[in-house]
Amino acid sequence: MSDSDLPVVLIVEDEPDVAETYKLWLQQEYEVRMAQNGDEGLEQLDADVDVVLLDRMMPGLSGDEVLERIRERKLGCRVAMVTAVEPDFDILEMGFDAYLSKPIRSEQLHETVDNLLDRSEYDSLLQEYYALVEKQATLEATKSSAELAESDQYDELTQRVAEMRDDLSETLGGIEDDSDFIATLRGLSDDEDN
Repeated sequence: MSDSDLPVVLIVEDEPDVAETYKLWLQQEYEVRMAQNGDEGLEQLDADVDVVLLDRMMPGLSGDEVLERIRERKLGCRVAMVTAVEPDFDILEMGFDAYLSKPIRSEQLHETVDNLLDRSEYDSLLQEYYALVEKQATLEATKSSAELAESDQYDELTQRVAEMRDDLSETLGGIEDDSDFIATLRGLSDDEDN
């Protein structure tokens, strides 16, 4: 996120009319940056960018090459390919988060950006949850039951883990315990792999 506290969307599109249309659709809810080619897009890409809308066919660096460089930088942004190129099996090797075929509608673009932002937020929550569970497991493996029972910090950690599990459970749809949670995550992972 940027200084404006609005999510930042970077539009990398070589057709000025198309880029301007996307900007008009999005500028009320997001801070919008625009780049007319891949090199310019990479110059404008920084840690503040939350979502990149990336055209696949551009002169100079193609969208595929830009996507590869974005992933090499290991920035946490989500990338949606927004393109007139019909998807083929080559997309299986590409690291994008969404693929939109032109022409697209305003609602479709908004929905995609919102979904990508939600996914980023969820990923952060999941990472935090796992970090806390790891700390909890480490303490439980190294401290006695009496030491754990006397520790206010451990009690706070346990409460935070339970709260996060509840938050994640609501997002994932009714998970009762850690075994359900793990099974659900494995199911999601299997769905993504297929």
